[in-house]
Amino acid sequence: MRVLGSSVLALEAIVILLAIPIAVNNANVNAGLAIGVGFGVAFFMFVIIGIITKPIAIPLGWIVQGFAIASGFIVPTMFVVGGIFAILWYFAVKNGTRVDRARELGEATEG
Repeated sequence: MRVLGSSVLALEAIVILLAIPIAVNNANVNAGLAIGVGFGVAFFMFVIIGIITKPIAIPLGWIVQGFAIASGFIVPTMFVVGGIFAILWYFAVKNGTRVDRARELGEATEG
């Protein structure tokens, strides 16, 4: 979960930050509001990355996915992008532990 989940959330945070100028320019959203919400959600994603090994990280990750999809009400493209990241989060949660275990086994056999 550590590698896949962190990767999904880091890329998603970048996409959220890149959506800020689109929200301001194309959706006529107040710049302060867009920056505050965008940076707030991205910061929350990085906090989750920091606690990714804790059990609370998975439900918090789902909450963030909800925010990403809900941002589609402001920037309609985010419905699709948020949905894609929600699917990626599902697969990270489903397969992440297996990937981490395989990676640890590979590192143990190399050293």
